[in-house]
Amino acid sequence: MKTQRKANSLRGTVQHAILLVYIAIILFPLGWVFNSSFKTNKEIIAFPWSFPDDWLLSNYGNAWTGAHVSHYFMNSLVISSIAAVMTLILGTSTSFALTRMKFPRLRKVIKRVLMVALLVPAGSLLVPLYMLLRSFHLYNTPLALIMPYITFGLPPTVFMISAFFKSFPNELEEAGTMDGLSIYGLLWRVIVPIAIPPLIPVFMLNFLSNWNEFMMANLFLTKEKFRTLPVSMVAFYDQLNMNYGSLCAAIMFSLIPVVLMYFLLQKRIIACIKA
Repeated sequence: MKTQRKANSLRGTVQHAILLVYIAIILFPLGWVFNSSFKTNKEIIAFPWSFPDDWLLSNYGNAWTGAHVSHYFMNSLVISSIAAVMTLILGTSTSFALTRMKFPRLRKVIKRVLMVALLVPAGSLLVPLYMLLRSFHLYNTPLALIMPYITFGLPPTVFMISAFFKSFPNELEEAGTMDGLSIYGLLWRVIVPIAIPPLIPVFMLNFLSNWNEFMMANLFLTKEKFRTLPVSMVAFYDQLNMNYGSLCAAIMFSLIPVVLMYFLLQKRIIACIKA
């Protein structure tokens, strides 16, 4: 028994040590960027690993107003939020139809189409999407990103939500039908309220994917007034004449939605993981 306890204790210690090393590797670049966001260019270049002599809050003001990060931030927030919400609504409706309604032949076709869509890399569709957006006069409009984001986010969303809907007992539908609910009332008044815990992580995954996306944003939105935050980082050097401190401050601004979303929704995320 003592040998087994020692082995379990050693195993737990090793696992925690590996986890701590992993966390340190993940947090180190973030800590370096945060530290550098308060430095001058000279300090960053000459003393990259030291703390700043004077903690410059002006880098954040310079990035937010001087480099128009506030404008790009709102563009990213609006586009990412709309696309994530629409993906969740369409994905939830599709998942409900595929798992709770009876149309076996069409259901197999839809599932196969979604499975194929999962296997197609987004990069291979950039040229066809570019031509399609130009032909529909959507190029250089917010819809040029919102619609592709919904399209690429829908297949994984459907499969994730479907896995949860399959576990729902049929008695819920029977009870809702006896109360006179339509198929839409059954979905939005019975199923969705119960499914909120797993729907929140799905929304977060789609939002963060849209928020960090660069390739399509760089190709489909060339007008500066529609530019998103990841794309604006590329032109940051020219706008601020190689101001690394303000660039690091802009990177910290890009983390705000991620951090806020986690702190506001962490209880539901943990509850979903435990379930």
